[in-house]
Amino acid sequence: MIALEDRQTLAREIKQACQAGARLSEACVAVGLSARTLQRWQAHGGLASGDGRPMAERPMPSHALTPNERAAVLAAANEPRFADMPPARIVPMLADEGIYLASESTFSRILRAHGQTSHRGRAKAPRQQRPPTTHIATAPGQVWCWDMTYLPAVVAGRWFYLYLILDLYSRKIIGWEVHAEDDADHASHLVRRTALAEGIAMRHNKPVLHGDNGATLKATTVLAMLHWLGVKPSYSRPRVSDDNAFAEALFRTAKYRPEFPPGGFADLAATRDWAANFVHWYNVEHRHSGIRYVSPAQRHAGQDKAILAARHQLYQAAQARNPARWSGHTRNWEPCDAVTLNPERDHVVSSMVAKEIHTQQIAA
Repeated sequence: MIALEDRQTLAREIKQACQAGARLSEACVAVGLSARTLQRWQAHGGLASGDGRPMAERPMPSHALTPNERAAVLAAANEPRFADMPPARIVPMLADEGIYLASESTFSRILRAHGQTSHRGRAKAPRQQRPPTTHIATAPGQVWCWDMTYLPAVVAGRWFYLYLILDLYSRKIIGWEVHAEDDADHASHLVRRTALAEGIAMRHNKPVLHGDNGATLKATTVLAMLHWLGVKPSYSRPRVSDDNAFAEALFRTAKYRPEFPPGGFADLAATRDWAANFVHWYNVEHRHSGIRYVSPAQRHAGQDKAILAARHQLYQAAQARNPARWSGHTRNWEPCDAVTLNPERDHVVSSMVAKEIHTQQIAA
C-alpha cells in the first residue's frame, strides 16, 4: 500500500520524465509502477485522497452470525464445565447434546475478539517423533501400552509410583495401581489383574504389551507372568524416550490436570484417590482428540460409531439450515479404524493393516 505523499512524488517524477520525452510505460517501469495503476490514481482521485481501502465500509456478510448467536457462542464457551477446554472439545460435546451453535473456528474467532484465547497450562512445544518399530491395533485388546511414572509427595525426595496400562486402540486405561515403592511384583500383579479383567484367557490372539526399557518392566518376575498369560512383550529402543508415546502422553495429561496437587501428595491414600478420580475422568468424561472426540470408554465398548454417525447427521442438518455458512463439506466424523504405535512408511503400515483385516475376516 503506497502512502499519499509517495504517490504524489511518483506521479510528479513520471510526469517530468514524460515531458522530457520518455514513454509513459517505460517511465512507470523505472519507478516500479504499472501505467494502469497511475491511470487509476488519476481517474479516481487517488492522488488527492490516497488509498481508500483502510477506511472503506465493508458490508456484513448475509450469512454472518447475528449478535444473539454470537452471544450464545460466548455464553456456551464460558460455562463452568468448559472452563478448561478449547473449542475443539466444546463443539463435539455440544453436538452430543444435539446442539450446534457454530464451528470450532467461529468459536475461536469470537473468543479472540473478547480476549479469551490466552494459553492455558505449562505445556512446551512438541518435538518431532522418530519412527521406530510399528504395532497396529484395529480393535480393543490387540496392543497395550504400559509405563510407570513418579508422583511427588509433600516430603521432598519421597515419591509414589503410578503404574498404568493403556489400550492402544480405544485409549482406555484398563489397569492401574499406585504404590509407595517401585517393585517388579507390583507390575506383575497389575498385568495379571488386567488380563483377567479384560478376559484375554479365552482369546486366540493375545495382546502385545509395549513398554520402555525400565528395570521394573523388564524384570524376570514380569517376563514370567507375561509368558504365563501368553502376552507378547515389546520394548522401546535403547536411549529413545519417545518410542512409547501414547503412555507418555497419558502421563502428561495426568500431571497437567487442574486437580494435580502442585505441592505433592500427602500420603498413599490421597494419591490413590486422585488416581481413581483421574482414571474415571479420562475413561468416561474425557473427549479424546485422537479418536474423534469420543471418550475412551465409548470407543472400547464399540459405541463410537453410533455417536459419530449422530454427529454427522447433526452437522448435515446444520448445513442444510444455513448452507451459506459452509464453504465445503461438513466436518469429518468417520471413526478411526486403525491406530499405529510408532508408524513406519505408509506402504508398511498399509500392508500390515490389510494383513490384520484379512486375519480378522478369517477368524470371523
